[in-house]
Amino acid sequence: MPKLHVPFFRPSLKDDEINEVVATLRSGWLTSGPKVQRFEKEFASAVGATNAVAVNSATAALHLAVEALGLLPGQGVLVPTMTFAATAEVLRYQGGVPILVDCDPITLNMDLKDAARKLRRAKGRSPKSEVRGQKAMKVVVIMPVNVGGVMMDLDRLKRFAKENGLWIVEDAAHAFPASWRKTKTASWHHRSNGSKSVTCYSFYANKPITTGEGGMAVTNNAKLAHRMKLMSLHGLSRDAWGRYAENGSWDYKIVAPGFKYNLTDIAAAIGVHQLNRAEAMRRQRQLIAKRYILALSDLNQIALPALEGNRKLSWHLFPIRLRLNRLKINRDEFIDEMKRGGVGCSVHWRPLHLHPYYKKTFGYHARDFPIATTEWKRLVSLPIFPGMHHEEIQHVINTVKRMCARYAR
Repeated sequence: MPKLHVPFFRPSLKDDEINEVVATLRSGWLTSGPKVQRFEKEFASAVGATNAVAVNSATAALHLAVEALGLLPGQGVLVPTMTFAATAEVLRYQGGVPILVDCDPITLNMDLKDAARKLRRAKGRSPKSEVRGQKAMKVVVIMPVNVGGVMMDLDRLKRFAKENGLWIVEDAAHAFPASWRKTKTASWHHRSNGSKSVTCYSFYANKPITTGEGGMAVTNNAKLAHRMKLMSLHGLSRDAWGRYAENGSWDYKIVAPGFKYNLTDIAAAIGVHQLNRAEAMRRQRQLIAKRYILALSDLNQIALPALEGNRKLSWHLFPIRLRLNRLKINRDEFIDEMKRGGVGCSVHWRPLHLHPYYKKTFGYHARDFPIATTEWKRLVSLPIFPGMHHEEIQHVINTVKRMCARYAR
């Protein structure tokens, strides 16, 4: 066994987070309260939104978003096949139909050209009037994912949505504090900021900022924000949030059959300080990424992430892609060897069309998604997190180099 083991991820928590949690515990107010309200206000300001709703996961945020938009059974939603389960599963909660879309070969984000093809087919505008067994349907939402913290071209996304009459529900689970700009002199944007959009963030343990478990839905649409807030706690009228305050009333009204998605003050106590350190932690990840790129760029057996001047990456992930024709082992064997060498790795992700549920339910086939089908087989995510020690970074580099040399074809 190697003397040094580098985990895939380790959270970065400081005394400020710990002390804030202790103060919250001592305050006697543990569930949704003043800390949650502070976190919502400060996060909205950080991403330039007028409304933010803190919840217990990004999955909850995505679900609340499509519910607030009124997604109906049988309606279609454009979803990248290269994503985690949550992006599509929330549509099924509402009876919506995920119309899977292939990915861009460089960023792995949704390919809008393929989205246009799948949209025409779903709406019956081509001779193929069905999407794998689904009759022509109304398509109402596009749900892009910023894979690994690489932002999409927000101008193209908004233009596509407007031209096709679609709402945008942006899965930004990996993205904060990533940003995008149109030109080198333009201002940076964290999200799609139109009135017909909701952006959903994750604060899971391994995300760029964490609350342990948690998420946030942000929007400039006050009506959507009100509905998401209401539905996040059993559909209770808004005055119910303050019923345990000193001047609150015990009475409340149920105005809709809601969910139990609210964030706790304990979690928000961590979040307010993680938010303050978000850019500093992003820069730490960026320095690690630059060190990886510098050290590994001469290896013929792997391809490294592409960098563009109009994107500021969160570096939630550092994905390498194996050139399998130059290696004697496959991706899974490569990961096993890395782990034996003391380096934790992962894969992001098995595309949705390759999972049994989506194959059986919607009849998706690998041939419908040539890029995602090919690229996922060679993806490996290396450890990257703030607080990585010099020795850990170097151990990852040395282990990748050793694997490439040992198994070079």
